[in-house]
Formats: sequence, structure tokens, C-alpha cells
Amino acid sequence: MSGHTAAKLAMMANQIARNLALEPEPARAMADHVIAFWTSRMIDTLLTDDDAASSLLPLAADAMARVKAARAAHGA
Repeated sequence: MSGHTAAKLAMMANQIARNLALEPEPARAMADHVIAFWTSRMIDTLLTDDDAASSLLPLAADAMARVKAARAAHGA
């Protein structure tokens, strides 16, 4: 995960949110994307850094909450 700091991951999450903002269900689309393409370590890094999480756009924050809930439901 070299180079994936929490701040960089937040920036990436916000970029994904902007790119998917016009989808019919953008938070779901983003959550699906993160689950499919990010490693567990990337997700954990972003979810556990309060400063990075506070810099997320509302759509990205909603999507990451969905990712967290999906992981909890599957015991990850």
C-alpha cells in the first residue's frame, strides 16, 4: 500500500464521488466500486483516520459508511 496515506485515500474517494455523482444511486455505486477495487488495508486506513474522514465530500462519506456497514455485515 505504499503511498496510500489517509489524506491521499480521502482525495481518491472524493474523486470517485465526483465521477459517480450523476449515477442513479451514487453512494451505492461508489461503495460498490470501493469494495471491488480497494484493498482492506486502504479501506481501514481511511475509515480509521478521523482527519481524513472529515475531509470527505458528503457523497463519499455516505459511501464509506455503506462500505463500513457492508464489511460489518460480512464480518470483515
